[in-house]
Amino acid sequence: MSAPIVTGALAIAFGLFTGVARFVAPESALFSKLEPMKARFGAVGGTTLHVMAYTIMPLGFGVVQVLQGMAEGTP
Repeated sequence: MSAPIVTGALAIAFGLFTGVARFVAPESALFSKLEPMKARFGAVGGTTLHVMAYTIMPLGFGVVQVLQGMAEGTP
């Protein structure tokens, strides 16, 4: 298994974990940076930025890495 596939799988796992944790335990210590972001950018802006940074971007990065790793393995 190539490094991009492993990196991508870990990023996807992180993105899925934070996405699920956001609904299961929204007051968790995992989201300690959410309140400062809300204070700085407003409730909607802070939440949007937090979701983008900790859920959407890792998922997108992970998918790209896995696809790149799969393409490298193709003869």
